Amino acid sequence: MVRKRFPDAPTGIQWAKVLKKVGLGREDWYFWKQVGKALLCTYALFGAAWVYNETSPLGWWTLKPRPKEEKELAHLYERRQFPYPGDKEAMEEFVAKGGMIGTTIGPKGTVDTDKDSFNYQKELQNKKFEQEAHKLWFRMRNEVIAELQEKGFDVE
Repeated sequence: MVRKRFPDAPTGIQWAKVLKKVGLGREDWYFWKQVGKALLCTYALFGAAWVYNETSPLGWWTLKPRPKEEKELAHLYERRQFPYPGDKEAMEEFVAKGGMIGTTIGPKGTVDTDKDSFNYQKELQNKKFEQEAHKLWFRMRNEVIAELQEKGFDVE
């Protein structure tokens, strides 16, 4: 006598009934084919967008606008193509063109810590503060000159 390993396990016909009840029967194949096509197209579009994001000359659409100062300094943070270190000619050409200027890696291969985002933000705030101070100084100076000229003094 041969004993079944699982005596209560459904047979082939019973499996078809179970699959049909959960939506995987023969008449549901067209639906799942369409779902597969939709997923394939969606992933293809997202993949194309991701590749375009990595190689785009336009950059990616940001949700928050970038300040003018950051746009002016954006060329410092663009992706650079570094030559292979063993290729001496390419390295000499790269250094001659000023390729190491503005990079965040120092000459010894250590990362410069003073170029983080906090210091960059602080630098922008200091620059704006200086600009506002100069504007206020010139405005006050011009008001004093205008008052002195109204009183009859000759001020240049």
